[in-house]
Amino acid sequence: MAPWALLSPGVLVRTGHTVLTWGITLVLFLHDTELRRWEEQGALLLPLAFLLLVLGSLLLYLSVSLMDPGYVNMQPQEESREEHAAMVPQVVALRRCRYCLVLQPLRTRHCQECGRCVRRYDHHCPWMENCVGERNHPLFVAYLALQLAVLLWALSLAWSGLRFFQPWGQWLQSSGLLCATFLLLCLFAMVAGLLLASHLYLVASNTTTWEFMASHRIAYLRQRTSNPFDRGLIRNLARFFCGWPSGSWETLWAEEEEQEEGSCQAV
Repeated sequence: MAPWALLSPGVLVRTGHTVLTWGITLVLFLHDTELRRWEEQGALLLPLAFLLLVLGSLLLYLSVSLMDPGYVNMQPQEESREEHAAMVPQVVALRRCRYCLVLQPLRTRHCQECGRCVRRYDHHCPWMENCVGERNHPLFVAYLALQLAVLLWALSLAWSGLRFFQPWGQWLQSSGLLCATFLLLCLFAMVAGLLLASHLYLVASNTTTWEFMASHRIAYLRQRTSNPFDRGLIRNLARFFCGWPSGSWETLWAEEEEQEEGSCQAV
């Protein structure tokens, strides 16, 4: 590995996240919080559970950050055409990416930061330094849920160590760092909560952040009044988290197109 690769944005962001995570955890253990009192009393089960949750959230973060989000394979033109002719309904006109020069399956978008086309593109997350797409979106939602639980518990622990009935100078010396940690945790918890709520809403309706924000710019959504991929809450959740029922997005889009045409003819 070249030395400058160690200073790449991805390495810096992931290192920063890891250092910040364990730094906040260390602050909670060093100050007079419930964590420290449990440890001093020999009640190690809850501190161990907290550490395991922190470690789990960090491992989920690294998994989502480092895994393939669903890149479209760079295939020769002839092979791509044959594959799509056999698998994709002819009613769907696929676009060719002007950057990758590959045929984009439905719900695919080219990410300028990653330089690749991503299936079921949701967004590029700067905190992950990776795209969120078809393969890692379920893990991303799981990470947000676990991270929010850790942050709320950490908020409670930080609050338990704050002492306000002290002279200002003494309080700042003893609790200044813990107070700053508490404020930082409030910010992180608010962001994680908003992200989790928004992504659960998107998952429940089988849409993506990109489709929700830019439906007027997307060819397969621009002239539609409803989401062609929405199959109801239960089926949307089952497909997102379990991959069931399986099938291509092109097939769902074509089925919706036929239903709309039938409704228009009936009217």
